[in-house]
Amino acid sequence: MHAPNQEQPSPSLNCFDSITSTTFNILAPIYKRLNSESLESEHRECWLGRNKRILDQLLHLESSIVCLQEFWVGNEELVNMYEKRLGDAGYATYKLARLLTAVYQQHLHVLDYRQLLFNDFGDRVAQLLHVKLLVHHPEHETAKIQKEALVVNTHLMFPHDSSYSFHRLKQVYKILQNIESYIDECRLLHVPIILCGDWNGSRKGHVYKFLQSQGFISSYDVAHRYNNSDENSNKWISHRNHRGNVCGVDFVWLRNPRLWPTPLKKGYMEAIFGNLVQILLKVSKEGSDPPNLFECDGGNITYSQFSEGLTKLGLCVSDMEIKQLWEKLDPDRDGLVELSGFDELTQRQQTPLHQEDENEQIGAAMNPTVKVPSVKSTISFNIERAMLYPPEVEKGIWPEGYSLSDHALLSVEFRPVNINVPTYD
Repeated sequence: MHAPNQEQPSPSLNCFDSITSTTFNILAPIYKRLNSESLESEHRECWLGRNKRILDQLLHLESSIVCLQEFWVGNEELVNMYEKRLGDAGYATYKLARLLTAVYQQHLHVLDYRQLLFNDFGDRVAQLLHVKLLVHHPEHETAKIQKEALVVNTHLMFPHDSSYSFHRLKQVYKILQNIESYIDECRLLHVPIILCGDWNGSRKGHVYKFLQSQGFISSYDVAHRYNNSDENSNKWISHRNHRGNVCGVDFVWLRNPRLWPTPLKKGYMEAIFGNLVQILLKVSKEGSDPPNLFECDGGNITYSQFSEGLTKLGLCVSDMEIKQLWEKLDPDRDGLVELSGFDELTQRQQTPLHQEDENEQIGAAMNPTVKVPSVKSTISFNIERAMLYPPEVEKGIWPEGYSLSDHALLSVEFRPVNINVPTYD
């Protein structure tokens, strides 16, 4: 068994004219089991030593933004230790129910901070920070350029069964709604947005596809030039869960200034539909009812059963939108979705989602048919590098000697690039 203090510091990514963002689920001691009868929170020397090593890693990285999940806000000693060490290193810290975000004040100035409360049964939350970049680059000193960005830290709920996938979609939808509202409130039409956190879902899930439909790209996948058809893209992992399964669930998402993203509600409805299709396909093949979703009459689902099931999920959709979803599942209008032969239906009902191209990371091209009265100088981010620690997880291997957390640490380096965007002010 490897001693915990044998872990080596992860390499620093930071450089003068860029910013780095690190996301890390640090596994709260109240959830970490030492054995079948004991939690780490019951043994001060264990949780204190582990969190000291976590702080050593974070301070070595010198990241501009540090987003932590499963932060034990209920323990005053631990909270004080993080605030003291991060504060002494030049960070401003913001904490909220299981989350802590730290901003390095020599790189970024926090203009505003908002707490986003989902008010769902999982008590999940998010943090939204509006920051101004203080990094210097000759390209940015020749003109008056808006050097601002939005940063979000969150932790979605674990998908205990198929119904939770809808709740996770709703949580992402609420985050994006809050971002849109904040942008409207502050008239921030053209700022890059960084979403950090533990998303409790992989590249194959509908949360990933939903975020893609909204113009977000997975920074790690772009940095390593992975795409959906690349078999290597599914090798990296970032978490070994309580069931012993390994998967990639931690992401730093980026959306650069763009002109015409897929409308938020449209993307959300497409994601819900994709999730429904996936679940009903599974039901069709296994011959069982989807847990906590629909009551089935034999091999059929009626509209009333469908509507009642979605309403119970509280998905923020109207009766009309539920009817539109039903019409896509019941194209022959006989009032029934027959689970037998559902494969044929899905082949006819493919709903395309926007797939972000790697080259779009420096901003979407302007539509030449649209007359733009004036332009505004702002920034977008190029993704320079991204790394996971410990490095073995990039190859799909979870090292047995790793004891900082049941999650890997993900850091991404962004380099600001000057772009011109249209303004209608």
